[in-house]
Amino acid sequence: MDLSTANPINYLVIGHITQDLLDDGTYRFGGTVSYSGLTAARLGHRVGILTSCSPDLDLSAYAGLQTRGLPASQNTVFRNIRTDSGRLQYMYHSARRLDATSVPEEWKLCPIVHLGPVAAEIDPDIFSVFPKSMLCLTPQGWLRAFAQDGRVLPVDWTYSPALLQAAHAVVLSIEDLHNDESKVEQWASLCRLLVVTQSDQGARVYWNGDVRRFSAPKVNLVEDTGAGDIFAACFFHRLYTTQDPWEATRFAVRLAAFSVTRAHFQSIPTEREISDALIEVI
Repeated sequence: MDLSTANPINYLVIGHITQDLLDDGTYRFGGTVSYSGLTAARLGHRVGILTSCSPDLDLSAYAGLQTRGLPASQNTVFRNIRTDSGRLQYMYHSARRLDATSVPEEWKLCPIVHLGPVAAEIDPDIFSVFPKSMLCLTPQGWLRAFAQDGRVLPVDWTYSPALLQAAHAVVLSIEDLHNDESKVEQWASLCRLLVVTQSDQGARVYWNGDVRRFSAPKVNLVEDTGAGDIFAACFFHRLYTTQDPWEATRFAVRLAAFSVTRAHFQSIPTEREISDALIEVI
């Protein structure tokens, strides 16, 4: 049976599944599609992942999600190095670029479409094939360039503003904007709904000419990898359900905060955490 027809997806996330190189030479999966996709599934969505990877990559970690991958000779490989002055990040390989021709026809009507590039691997014009979807962006990967040695470097937005203006919601971190408040204001003027996350300080939301700040609960940090992607999936889910960005932010801030108390995919919100967060915001 074709599950894509019998049980169509209602949350599509697009971007590369990454292999993140660890200090001991082993890899673990990462990327926005990983953390956001698994979170959306935990929230009850039928999730589709559009990615590019080698045909022999073991995707059993994504069991229950519909995964379509453009075959690539190499997977996207990152390495993250923690230093006293912050994180150094390198990209050593990249899989294939994703564009409008990569999207299965039956996925073009998906209710929620989340574009989550990590290495500028998505053609920004891909949004044109989703005219009836709630278009959601985590544009971090479009704000990166790469040195010859693979080091990830921050860059400004170099694409047409059409994508930002078409999006129903955009989520990024203050670090993505180089901690530059003037850039926050620029993005807020282009996006109909902008959320700027600020790590353990919570998030702020720009919507309809208003800005509101939401503090995060205090927790013991274990690992914050993927927390922004978990926040985004929770926010987009609740925004779609309620059409209320304030409530969606309260919900997402709480679940993202608790996600950092666990490592890797154990950080995906639990059913208990989700139900508690729903009770708190209703």
